[in-house]
Amino acid sequence: MRLDKGDIVKRRPLDGTLVLDLSRVLAGPWATQTLADLGARVIKIEHPVRGDDTRHWGPPWHSMDGHSESAYFLSANRGKESVALDFKDPRGQSVVRELAKRADIFIENYRVGGLASYSLDYESIQKINPAIVYCSISGFGQTGPYANKPGYDFIVQAMSGLMSITGDSHPVKTGVAVSDLFAGLYATIGILAAYAQAKETGKGDHIDISLLEAQLATLANQSLNYLVSEKSPGLSGNAHPNIVPYQVFETANHSIVIAVGNDRQFEALCRVIGSPELSADPRFVTNPERVRNRDALVPLVANAISEHDAAYWLEALDQNGIPAGPVNTIGAAFADRQVLDREVVEELHRADSGPVPTVRSPLRFRDSNVKSDRAPPVLGNSTLAVLDEIGLSREKISALIAAGVVAANPTP
Repeated sequence: MRLDKGDIVKRRPLDGTLVLDLSRVLAGPWATQTLADLGARVIKIEHPVRGDDTRHWGPPWHSMDGHSESAYFLSANRGKESVALDFKDPRGQSVVRELAKRADIFIENYRVGGLASYSLDYESIQKINPAIVYCSISGFGQTGPYANKPGYDFIVQAMSGLMSITGDSHPVKTGVAVSDLFAGLYATIGILAAYAQAKETGKGDHIDISLLEAQLATLANQSLNYLVSEKSPGLSGNAHPNIVPYQVFETANHSIVIAVGNDRQFEALCRVIGSPELSADPRFVTNPERVRNRDALVPLVANAISEHDAAYWLEALDQNGIPAGPVNTIGAAFADRQVLDREVVEELHRADSGPVPTVRSPLRFRDSNVKSDRAPPVLGNSTLAVLDEIGLSREKISALIAAGVVAANPTP
């Protein structure tokens, strides 16, 4: 059928791609949610009774019409279908393998080697689908002395050194599970690279992602600060280890961040705070000198900033091209006019709970659609449809349900 221009719907980059998702909690689901946003069809395999662990990680809960779902689960499972299935049962394994034959991508985050006993490891799956891109996410990787240790984000933040540079007087973790999130994003990058290669060569690959290595990689300048100097950076609170002034300052009423990235901006800052002589002071003329004389400079800037409120300074700094911003609560961030204008928050509909809030993907394409139209799924919402799709008879499906191997919730 020929479409008129007005009927053309933007394709999504991964339309037609099938992802089999055996991951749970955050790192794996974050990767597969990104793939779903890009248009992939993601079939999430969950335990038939409890589902993904994060379904129970509340409060807070999103509740409507008597059904509750944890905010945590909702944050990482947009755009997916749920198949509630016990793959420890041979009949469940058979279903997963049948789906794996059809899949382009397979992702899991079980204990290293744990899926081998079910013949769902890479070696087993690639025999039935040589083009499969198989990604394993673990705390410490598939090899090495820690391979069999359980890896949780908090532990990795501690072991990677991240906590040793976060905080003022003692080490603290970040406010979100960044080691999980970084691992999920690196997994997405690796999957897309291997998928492009598989489409060209017909040969898939096994991607080994560890939370520890993802976190070490994203220490960025701090890791090189150590490797170059052989000195661990240590706590720097809200200050920057390599740039001054680049930190939180207290105004007369609220905290703001001022981020001076070069000498020109520093000169402008000195004018704005009424101390132009500071930019000519030999101790502060260049950034290396400002870093060396941090303890002398910062109190001078802080004293000036404390004399007016945040609105005064943010306007003055903005008008003079000096990077600055308020230290917002999350509520204030979502109420920001830039965030509102970009429509970062969107609602997706789920029949059992009505509109579900979600934070849309930050990926913006000019000519492709990267916007999910599917809310995070009810446990088992696609079980019946998927089993029917792979050719199981109604009698076999009924037998699997009766045996507790699968669970079905037809709610869309």
